[in-house]
Amino acid sequence: MAHHLPHHPLFTTRLEFLPTDERVSLSYKRARLLMQTYNLSASDVQVCSPKYWAMMTDPIMSLDTAMFTILAAHVGLTIGTLSRHLHRRPDLRPLVNRLLRFDTVGIYLLTERGHGLDAFNIETTATKTPEGFIINTPREEACKFMPASTPSFGIPKVALVMARLMVDGEDRGPRFFIVPVCNEHEMFEGVESIRLGARPGTCPLDFSITSFKQVHVPFSALVSSNIYDHSLPASPLEKWWDEVWRIPLGTLAVTGPWISSIKAAAFIAGRYSMHRSLVGKGADPIPIITFRTQQWPIAQATAVGLVMSNWFPIVAKNNGDKSLDHRVRHGIAVIIKTTVCRHFQRCVPEVAERCGAQGTFEHNYMARIENDGKGVIIAEGDILTLCIRLFSELLLQRYKIPLPDPSESLLARHATSILEENISLLGSLRGGHRSESFNSLILPQAELAVEAMGHALAYSAGLKSGLPKPILDVYECAVIRRDPAWYSENAGLTRILQRIREDEAITSTLPHLDTYLNDLAIEEYVSAPIVSDEAWKEYHNAMPVFTGNAIPIHDQVQAML
Repeated sequence: MAHHLPHHPLFTTRLEFLPTDERVSLSYKRARLLMQTYNLSASDVQVCSPKYWAMMTDPIMSLDTAMFTILAAHVGLTIGTLSRHLHRRPDLRPLVNRLLRFDTVGIYLLTERGHGLDAFNIETTATKTPEGFIINTPREEACKFMPASTPSFGIPKVALVMARLMVDGEDRGPRFFIVPVCNEHEMFEGVESIRLGARPGTCPLDFSITSFKQVHVPFSALVSSNIYDHSLPASPLEKWWDEVWRIPLGTLAVTGPWISSIKAAAFIAGRYSMHRSLVGKGADPIPIITFRTQQWPIAQATAVGLVMSNWFPIVAKNNGDKSLDHRVRHGIAVIIKTTVCRHFQRCVPEVAERCGAQGTFEHNYMARIENDGKGVIIAEGDILTLCIRLFSELLLQRYKIPLPDPSESLLARHATSILEENISLLGSLRGGHRSESFNSLILPQAELAVEAMGHALAYSAGLKSGLPKPILDVYECAVIRRDPAWYSENAGLTRILQRIREDEAITSTLPHLDTYLNDLAIEEYVSAPIVSDEAWKEYHNAMPVFTGNAIPIHDQVQAML
C-alpha cells in the first residue's frame, strides 16, 4: 500500500537544504500524503485496526518526526477521542470526515504550562451559559502547552480542549470541548497562539502556547455521547481517565517510529563501517568493521532492532484484546515504550559516535534523530512517571503483568527477581508505600525494573518467533550490561565471564552481519549518503558550491638590516 512513499518527491527532498518554515510546511504536506495513502476510516482509528497500526508503524514515520507528531495527535488522539461518540453523535461526522481527509488538522490541548503531567488539575474553564459554554484561560500558568496551534501553514485547525466544566459556580470536573482554533490564515476570535522557539537539532514544528479569552462555543462542543449530561461524576478522577482513554493507546503508538530509527542507525553505521577503511602497517586498506570496538555497537543496535520489531506487533495485537484488564494493557504499553526508548538512547548515540565526524551531520540522520528522540520520552506520558506508577501498582499487587517463566531465560530470572526483591522490601517498610523509605529506596528502581520486564518479554517473543541465536545472544549481552551486578551475584557471571560471553556472541554474529543488516528491512528508507561511496559522491555533487575569482592581496614585507 505504502511502498511508493520513500520515492515520493515529498520524501526525496533534502531537509537540510530548506529554511525552517519550509521544513514545517513540508511536514504538514507529508502528513496529508500519509492520510491519503492509508485512507483510514473512523472505525479503523477507534478499534486500532491492522490498517491503523500499519500506518503508525510505517518506517516512513521515522524520517520526519514533525510529521509523526502531527499525525499522532491528529489521528490517535483527536480522531480517536471523537470516534467512539459517532454512533450517538452523528453531528460530529462532518468534522471527523474533514479530519480523515486532512482538510482540518486536529490538535489535543490537554496539559498546561503550570501543571505539566498533573493534567487532572488543569485550570482552563468551560462555563455553562444559556447558549453553550465560554472557554477561558484564567492565568498564564493555565495556557495550553505545547501543541502546534499557529495559522502559519495554510490549514484550518480544531482543538480538543480539556477544561473544567463550571455549572452555576460548581466545578463538575475536566471534560473535552471542541474549539476551532484557526482558519487557513488567522486565529479565531479570542484564541491566542504564541509560537515557541526551536528545539535545537530536531525536525521543526510550530509548537505553541495556546490560550483562550472568553471563547463562546455551542452545547454540541462538549465531547460526550450526551451533550446535556453536565452532572458531577461519582469519581472525577476515574471520569478524567475515561476522557483521556486514547493516551494509553498513544503510549504504545509513539513507540513504533523509534524501532525503525534504531534499525536505520544500525544499517547506516553497519554499511559505513564495511566500506570505510584505514591503512595500517600493511599495503591493503582495513575496513573499520574489523575492530571489536566498531563491531559491538553495530551488532547491538542490529540485535535490538530485530528483537524490538519482532516484539512490537505482538504487543499491538494483544493490546486490542478487551478480555485483558485495561490496566494490564496499559502496563504493557508502558513497558514497551520504556524498553524501546531506553534502547534507542543507548544504541543511536553510540553508533553515531562510531561514524566519527560524519555521524554529527544532519544528512546522515543519526544526530537529528537522537535529538528528536528526547521528545518521545515525554510524549503520551513521561517515561519515568509512567514507570513509577506501574511499578508501585505491581508492588502493591493490584494486578499482575504476565511475565515469562524464570526458567525460560536469564532475562526472565532477572525480571522476576527484581520484582520479588522489591515486593519483599516494601513489606519490610514501616508506613508501606506512603513512607519516605518507599520514596528513597524503591521508586529509584522503578524504571530499571520496568525495563527488566520488557527485556524478558522481548527476548521471550524472539525465542518463540525463532529469531537467530546470534541475535538473541547479542541482545542478552546488551541487557546484562544494564545490571551487571545482579548477573554477577545471582547467575555466577563475573565481569570477565560477561566479557567472554559478549565476545562469543559477537564472534557468532559477524559472519552473518550483512544478512542481519538486510533483515532490518530499512534500506529503502535510508538516505544517509555515508552508506556507500557512490551515495556520498552523488550527495557531494548536490551540495551548495562556493567559488570565485577574487585575488588575495599579499602584504609587502620589507627586509630590515
